[in-house]
Amino acid sequence: MTDIPLAASSLVALSPRALHALRDRAGAEALQEAGYAAGADAFRAFSSWLPQATGVEHPADLAAPRLAEALSRFFGQLGWGAVEVTALGSAAIAVDAADWAEAAKDAHLQYPSCFFTAGMLADFMGRIANAALAVMEVECRSRGDARCRWLVGAPETLSAVYEHMTQGADYQAVLAGR
Repeated sequence: MTDIPLAASSLVALSPRALHALRDRAGAEALQEAGYAAGADAFRAFSSWLPQATGVEHPADLAAPRLAEALSRFFGQLGWGAVEVTALGSAAIAVDAADWAEAAKDAHLQYPSCFFTAGMLADFMGRIANAALAVMEVECRSRGDARCRWLVGAPETLSAVYEHMTQGADYQAVLAGR
């Protein structure tokens, strides 16, 4: 595996326990905004790491299967956890993690709570796509789910998914119709 050039990336290490303490005290909005602010630096680190790790110069040049593999290796090496990326119809993708650092599997929270990650992924994935993207966590280990799952898509798509979910619809059924 290729090491990530951490010294040049402007990233700092933060333990999962510290993230959990922040979640419990700072609240969702502050963490999501902090994550969004971190997205640019994470993207720069990914862009620096990518040529050595994959031989591909620019993230936008990665085909979907290679992008999924690269993201998993990158976030895994940073200590966040491995991810799987899959298309959910033509309107969104899912980013799944069974071992994500922000999630606390023994927290037993009512709602998905990886707020920092949602913000970071929105900025990070938007930079790869060169488009404004939204991210919504729909499954979370912090509430007892087997994995964390974030939906990534156009803001209007995820707003519609959210509205349907508040009325009891399943997000997968909503996205299958898009």
